[in-house]
Amino acid sequence: MINLVGTYDCKADVKGRLMLPIALKKQLGDNLNESFILKRSVFQPCLELHPIIEWKLTMDKVNKLNRFVKKNNDFIRRYTAGVRIVALDNSGRILIPKDLLKSYFSKNELVLTSAINIIEIWDKKLYEDVINDPQIDFEDLSESVMGNAINDVS
Repeated sequence: MINLVGTYDCKADVKGRLMLPIALKKQLGDNLNESFILKRSVFQPCLELHPIIEWKLTMDKVNKLNRFVKKNNDFIRRYTAGVRIVALDNSGRILIPKDLLKSYFSKNELVLTSAINIIEIWDKKLYEDVINDPQIDFEDLSESVMGNAINDVS
């Protein structure tokens, strides 16, 4: 499993090409030579970049769903809607398709941020708004989510 770290300001060029930061490239290691899956996020107004090895793990779970259950079929259809396979070009850039570029980014100023095993691609202003949302009490959220976690004190 990949564990990525960091948040990086980036710019997309006029063609929608985005240079991955060197720090992310180093963390991706051999996975950099493989393709990636680019998809819309389920819960946030951003795109997700999944290393193919992580995408395969997710698809293993999805493929276990019973497709004779309508809810499962509906989920699969929506989860995979608009999914794109992308790869780094010779200059180390990925191409964000124009329709996604227009839908998710008002300018070419972006933020790439690690979300453990994937990279989220955000419009810079929107990312700052979400991170600094005064409606969310991060202290309370942290306690609620992590406060009951079992500590492994090996």
